[in-house]
Amino acid sequence: MRPLIPFVHQLDNAEADQWCATLRELLPSCDIRLFSQLSDEAKAQVSVAVVANPDPDEVAQLSNLIWLHSVWAGVEGMMANLAHLPFDIVRLTDPHLAQAMSEAVLAWSLYLHRDMPRYRQQQSLNVWRPQSYIDACDRHIVILGLGVLGQKSALRLVDNGFRVSGWSRTLKRIDSVACYMGEQSLCELVAQADIIVNLLPLTPATKGLMGRDFFNRVKIGAALINFGRGPTVIDDDLLQALDEGQVSHAVLDVFAQEPLPTQSPLWGHPAVTLLPHISAPTSVATASRIVAANISTYLTQGTIPPSVDKTQGY
Repeated sequence: MRPLIPFVHQLDNAEADQWCATLRELLPSCDIRLFSQLSDEAKAQVSVAVVANPDPDEVAQLSNLIWLHSVWAGVEGMMANLAHLPFDIVRLTDPHLAQAMSEAVLAWSLYLHRDMPRYRQQQSLNVWRPQSYIDACDRHIVILGLGVLGQKSALRLVDNGFRVSGWSRTLKRIDSVACYMGEQSLCELVAQADIIVNLLPLTPATKGLMGRDFFNRVKIGAALINFGRGPTVIDDDLLQALDEGQVSHAVLDVFAQEPLPTQSPLWGHPAVTLLPHISAPTSVATASRIVAANISTYLTQGTIPPSVDKTQGY
């Protein structure tokens, strides 16, 4: 009997079918099915599942599940709803994702570095006014979160001449990047940064981290890029900081509620650039190869990939 591996998801049907078709090609010895195609008897046979933002109630029906593999890097939803269950949760670690994120961090850092928001505003007013140029080496960029994505992004900024510092829960070592940890270091870093790039995961410690106290500590006129998780930022406090000029501009790609509600004041704020969660999209082709390789290793050797630390949330 071929190992039964369900795909548990809350995607649109076309995207789910694409994932299943790709996984079937890469795992021809496995029976890849949508969760909706499982009988109660089949659900009890499942030891490993592939998931994309799954319904927790559906995952809980897999009574003999040993581990599941997310096709996304973010797992905060599963941490909130499934961490109490006894199976392991494996998040996607994809070099393609890190490359895409580093590209986005560089692109939007350059957008802020070269005063693009100001030039766009000048254009709307028919104003022709060159701004003073600042060398990249004189622009201090601080990255919050130095996991795989943060490290790749930091090095890409260094390669483009920026002065880069990084902060993380545990101390990292990265060539040409000054790395820090601890609450005091965080306060000191944001007071020096010209651009703050948030790549932190969402955990109890990071939820609401960027609130009024945080923004009061940032260097006056600093800019923010949030490519981490939406609930890390308290929107009302960010808006106040923007209105007061404490923060000059915010590039936001992630939000507590997505899509962002049409009534949100972020949409129309002149110092906000909104993106529809596109900074580092998952590639079905590359992610499926990683997922398939991990499942193959498990089926042949019994080895589960490194899983999420449920006490830390990532």
